[in-house]
Amino acid sequence: MPYFSWAQTGYSFINLGANYSSWINEAANDDFVFLSAEYGAGLNTAEYYGNVNIHNPTKEYKATPQKNLRYTMVNDLDIKINEAFRVHYQDYHLLSNSLRVNDYVLGLAYKYTNQNIFWFKPFIGIHYSDDSYFTGLNGYMTGWLLNYNFKLLNHNFSIFQWNEIEFLRTKSFYELSTGTPIGDSKSYGLNGAIKLFWHPAKKIKTGIEYRYSKYKRGSDKWLSSFVYTVKYYF
Repeated sequence: MPYFSWAQTGYSFINLGANYSSWINEAANDDFVFLSAEYGAGLNTAEYYGNVNIHNPTKEYKATPQKNLRYTMVNDLDIKINEAFRVHYQDYHLLSNSLRVNDYVLGLAYKYTNQNIFWFKPFIGIHYSDDSYFTGLNGYMTGWLLNYNFKLLNHNFSIFQWNEIEFLRTKSFYELSTGTPIGDSKSYGLNGAIKLFWHPAKKIKTGIEYRYSKYKRGSDKWLSSFVYTVKYYF
């Protein structure tokens, strides 16, 4: 990202977090602990956000799936066309002993900001997959991110949501030539989260997250979980 060297930085951040994920409706998966790092910057020309997660940090990489050590990473980059519209790029990676996932999206986004209280960013783009079972163009993705800051009883809180919808997936990704469903089993899929954070101090954020998905990551069920988190900002 060479333009980072000449663009003026408006803000930057980095935090480390400890998290516990508890499934609501999926007995086949185990609850797990994960460590996280988030980082980002806002520039005159672009905005960037990234995170890295280590799931089951005390487990072995070759252990049984869901009980094993695994890694995820997200990158989200918006190159500004003007104050509202931008070229949008995002990627998601998962690496474990039993599964490799790489999802890439390139498209357009629009961002509306109301001072420091609220912002909303819808996006749409072309989706490319490179995983253990499929590699190639894989339809499209649309979705949004939003954040709302508020005070309650003189305490600082925020609500954050991200939501992604994949559609018009490549048929060989979800169905055999015989018509038998495989993988995510549909031409569309849903994935997202809603988070409520309390900010008790300038460098500390804690909260609860509700995560949900359907026809995503090889499951045709509605999957949901709660994630409890504490983050420290440097």
